[in-house]
Amino acid sequence: MSTTILLFQNRVVIETLHNEGRPLRYIFNELHRLNGEYQAELAQTDFERKVSQRGRKSSLTKNLKHLIEEKIQVQKWSPERVAHVVGIAYKTVYNWINQGWLDIQLPDLPDHGIRRHHAKEKRGTFNHGRSIEERPHKVETRQEFGHFEADTVLSGKRKGQAVATFVERKSRLTILKRLHGRDSQSMTQAVLELASQLQDKLKTLTVDHGKEFANYQTIERRTGTQVYFAHAYSPLERGSNENRNRVLRRFIPKGQAIEELSDYQLVQINWYLNSRPLKCLNWHTPIEIFLLNLRH
Repeated sequence: MSTTILLFQNRVVIETLHNEGRPLRYIFNELHRLNGEYQAELAQTDFERKVSQRGRKSSLTKNLKHLIEEKIQVQKWSPERVAHVVGIAYKTVYNWINQGWLDIQLPDLPDHGIRRHHAKEKRGTFNHGRSIEERPHKVETRQEFGHFEADTVLSGKRKGQAVATFVERKSRLTILKRLHGRDSQSMTQAVLELASQLQDKLKTLTVDHGKEFANYQTIERRTGTQVYFAHAYSPLERGSNENRNRVLRRFIPKGQAIEELSDYQLVQINWYLNSRPLKCLNWHTPIEIFLLNLRH
């Protein structure tokens, strides 16, 4: 029968744990935390290492890591949106990023993690048209389907192509259309094309005072859709459009020529925008809500 000889420091540990009311099993496990002589510093290091690894293998699997990175880096989802879909706390995703467990950098996050200030309008403007103050209240409440906001996303060049963005207010569905010019003729053609595709579902259009909407009377006459103009420097009056444009900028950074994007790439970006669950839609996707209303 072997005899275990305790060193003085072991007896100090036993005395301390016993005075704290620890059970004998706890004392035994603590003394045998390490192979060989018990040392408090080494035991603490061993404890911290094991604590840091608790749950890591079971919660952040290889497949989950790949899914989160693909959604944030490629499809430009926010950590909160990813967290909701996979069923974890969004702070957990941020913790994994901060701890380096996910290959995600600050530029991969919305607005690089910083809320941006809206720049003042630098495009050509005009001061005609029907004010947003005349727009029916039912448009503001988002209860009725078919009311759109419109804008353009430009590259850094003074000339060249642009992208027209149309956002349906109730579903937040975004429709992108390539503009071969930045003039009112190009935008008018895009709106007429949209109206033809939606038939009678395009009820109103809310825009800013950019010169690309100068032909609003032609749009109203040929589509029967009333065009309303937001106040100058009031992007919140077209909040859905501004929000979608900010997300779109993560796919098309300022300075990138629109001509460099293929039609397939624009379609793919459009799908990414509309297939992401939105908190304001109770985590449904814009395409779900849009198609549901389109059938009615």
